[in-house]
Amino acid sequence: MTEPFFSVVIPVLNGGQAFRDSLAALYASDFDDWELIVVDDGSTDGSGDFALSVGVFVLPTGGREGPAAARNRGAAAAAGRFLFFLDADCLVHVDTLSRAAAALRADPGLDALFGSYDDEPAAPDLVSQYKNLLHHFVHQASRGDAGTFWAGCGAMRRERFLALGGFDAVRYRRPSVEDIELGLRLKAAGGGIRLDPTVQVKHLKRWTLGRLLMTDIRDRALPWTRLIWERGRLPGTLNLGWASRLSSLLVAVALILVATARWLPAAAPLPAAR
Repeated sequence: MTEPFFSVVIPVLNGGQAFRDSLAALYASDFDDWELIVVDDGSTDGSGDFALSVGVFVLPTGGREGPAAARNRGAAAAAGRFLFFLDADCLVHVDTLSRAAAALRADPGLDALFGSYDDEPAAPDLVSQYKNLLHHFVHQASRGDAGTFWAGCGAMRRERFLALGGFDAVRYRRPSVEDIELGLRLKAAGGGIRLDPTVQVKHLKRWTLGRLLMTDIRDRALPWTRLIWERGRLPGTLNLGWASRLSSLLVAVALILVATARWLPAAAPLPAAR
């Protein structure tokens, strides 16, 4: 069997139409040196069955193990030189894989590379636009040498991934900072990681305010804090400057006020001037 350049690994749990669209976009890619492995993490909406029906190799986890464990299962079955991790709600552009492959081939010292959401998120509502465009801005502004990793659209040399033991599926049973933590380990082991902002995908996820706050606090901020306490410091890569952080905070507060305005009591009228 010829070794493909990429083994595309997609973990899915009830991916719905977004997952089907993700597969269609992948097969429309202008790069064809890849294999596809879908890891079905206990879907009840037929996502795994649909993938099987269109000829995709599907690995069932037999339950809900979480995306870290699902990606590890896919990696263990992969034959590609690089593992290309892709979220089930992301659409690759026609040239996403070819751009990633060109960058990796041009720099043999690279062990991992990841990209960015594009600037046209599918969901039109304010919260979804804010969340996805903020992610796009951060990744576009942080191009170059990276100290972490992103598994939404990211490739890692398979031998390196396996040597590191993959994602920490014991600590991270939910979608969290498992990819960031893996990138930190790769960097500490001397691996080269690059953020290439031209490697882009379209994010189809629709965010609600409650989900945004829950994700950013419980699944991102708190685990990030724990990593900082354990390691003493984290790389500055992907961290915004203080002005940008303040701007992001103010926008988030504005979103909360807009979303909760209908429950706030009407302001009392000001007394007439005398």
